[in-house]
Amino acid sequence: MPKLKTHKGAAKRFKKTGTGKFVRANAFKQHILTSKTRARKRRLRGTVLVSDADQAKLRRMMPN
Repeated sequence: MPKLKTHKGAAKRFKKTGTGKFVRANAFKQHILTSKTRARKRRLRGTVLVSDADQAKLRRMMPN
Protein backbone atom coordinates (compact mmCIF):
# COMPACT_ATOMS: atom_id res chain seq x y z
CA MET A 1 0.00 0.00 0.00
CA PRO A 2 1.19 3.54 -0.66
CA LYS A 3 1.81 5.76 2.32
CA LEU A 4 -0.76 8.39 3.29
CA LYS A 5 0.45 11.96 3.43
CA THR A 6 -0.52 14.18 6.34
CA HIS A 7 -3.03 16.90 5.46
CA LYS A 8 -1.01 19.99 6.40
CA GLY A 9 -4.06 22.22 6.90
CA ALA A 10 -5.48 19.75 9.42
CA ALA A 11 -2.10 19.27 11.11
CA LYS A 12 -1.96 22.98 11.90
CA ARG A 13 -5.46 23.03 13.41
CA PHE A 14 -5.81 19.75 15.30
CA LYS A 15 -3.70 17.81 17.76
CA LYS A 16 -3.89 14.13 18.63
CA THR A 17 -4.31 13.14 22.28
CA GLY A 18 -2.61 10.17 23.92
CA THR A 19 -5.70 8.02 23.40
CA GLY A 20 -5.86 8.88 19.69
CA LYS A 21 -8.70 11.40 19.80
CA PHE A 22 -8.38 14.90 18.35
CA VAL A 23 -8.62 18.27 20.10
CA ARG A 24 -9.26 21.66 18.55
CA ALA A 25 -9.36 25.28 19.65
CA ASN A 26 -12.70 26.98 20.14
CA ALA A 27 -14.04 29.14 17.31
CA PHE A 28 -15.07 32.83 17.55
CA LYS A 29 -11.95 34.00 19.39
CA GLN A 30 -10.04 35.71 16.56
CA HIS A 31 -11.47 39.19 16.04
CA ILE A 32 -14.31 41.56 17.01
CA LEU A 33 -13.58 40.73 20.64
CA THR A 34 -14.74 44.08 22.01
CA SER A 35 -18.40 43.16 21.51
CA LYS A 36 -18.02 39.83 23.33
CA THR A 37 -18.30 39.66 27.11
CA ARG A 38 -15.38 38.79 29.35
CA ALA A 39 -17.07 35.61 30.49
CA ARG A 40 -17.74 34.51 26.92
CA LYS A 41 -14.10 35.05 25.92
CA ARG A 42 -12.96 33.20 29.03
CA ARG A 43 -15.13 30.19 28.13
CA LEU A 44 -13.60 30.14 24.64
CA ARG A 45 -10.10 29.56 26.02
CA GLY A 46 -8.52 26.15 25.89
CA THR A 47 -9.34 23.20 23.71
CA VAL A 48 -12.30 20.87 23.17
CA LEU A 49 -12.60 17.39 21.68
CA VAL A 50 -13.57 17.13 18.03
CA SER A 51 -17.02 15.60 17.56
CA ASP A 52 -17.26 11.85 16.96
CA ALA A 53 -18.67 12.44 13.48
CA ASP A 54 -15.44 14.17 12.42
CA GLN A 55 -12.94 11.90 14.20
CA ALA A 56 -12.88 9.37 11.35
CA LYS A 57 -12.22 12.09 8.77
CA LEU A 58 -9.33 13.41 10.83
CA ARG A 59 -7.82 9.95 11.31
CA ARG A 60 -7.55 9.70 7.53
CA MET A 61 -6.11 13.21 7.20
CA MET A 62 -3.55 12.66 9.96
CA PRO A 63 -2.43 9.02 9.88
CA ASN A 64 0.70 9.51 12.02
